[in-house]
Amino acid sequence: MTATAPREAAGRREAVRHVEVAGEDAGQRIDNFLLRHLKNVPRSRVYRLLRKGEVRVNGKRARPDYRVAAGDRVRIPPVRIDAGPRVGRVPDSLVRTIRDAIVHEDADLLVLNKPAGIAVHGGSGMDFGVIEALRADRPEETLELAHRLDRETSGCLLVARKRSSLRELHRLMREGLVEKHYLALLAGNWQLGRKRIDVPLATRQLQGGERVVKAQAGGKESATRFQPVQFFGKRATLMDVALETGRTHQIRVHAAYAGHPVAGDEKYGEKAFNESLRKIGLKRMFLHAQTVSFEWGDSGRDFTASVPLDDKLKGVLDRL
Repeated sequence: MTATAPREAAGRREAVRHVEVAGEDAGQRIDNFLLRHLKNVPRSRVYRLLRKGEVRVNGKRARPDYRVAAGDRVRIPPVRIDAGPRVGRVPDSLVRTIRDAIVHEDADLLVLNKPAGIAVHGGSGMDFGVIEALRADRPEETLELAHRLDRETSGCLLVARKRSSLRELHRLMREGLVEKHYLALLAGNWQLGRKRIDVPLATRQLQGGERVVKAQAGGKESATRFQPVQFFGKRATLMDVALETGRTHQIRVHAAYAGHPVAGDEKYGEKAFNESLRKIGLKRMFLHAQTVSFEWGDSGRDFTASVPLDDKLKGVLDRL
């Protein structure tokens, strides 16, 4: 028998690293910080490192939503780095779609009317999202998501063009100084008037990476304001929804908690209601980030971006 040399492993395995957070990176989420330092590592593997507690900040386990501070010492564990690129080339069609979705641009930020069905970033079965398409289109820029929208939610999405802009947007959001309003079509005839729902929300990660959020004591503080805009008999109600906090699936879970789930919501909604609206043309979840506003810059100027419902959602309302 002839001995054969072992196959060379694809890629290489890095040693453990300790990285000190620079001032310009302060305020960034630890998951995004890691993705920048582990460029050829799949996003799913980065989150697995976080879940297993292999990433440490100042000697302590770090949650994916932890925001790093200047001077933090981040332990990046040994991980195999793929020899090739982490993902393939972003399709030209997606780049064009996201380029066309830009509704505002200045020196500090971009505002997009994110189409429904496109994730804000790759992962969870999708190689590419909004941010990957933007970076492919503008490779010379430093672009970061200022916040997130669910894949099936359309509307206003903020992207920072500078690290300083990202830090300022995150500060405004932490201090509750960013006003976000959504339009949502809810099941049934809403009889609660103007209603603030402040039930805590807890997120659970299922096997396979799917996230499920439940309204329950002991969860994270969460608050949503609902106000009726238009009634469609007993069938449905169009609502203006304002976020006071920004939890995962917050509007969807609070609406379902109130007994009026979002139309087209496959996870928290009503099957029969969704099916009835599918028959009149609703092919997605009826949740749209309509406006975002805040005071911006040293001058404190008012900044507001607004994007209307698309023709398909308007058509559903007309048929109702």
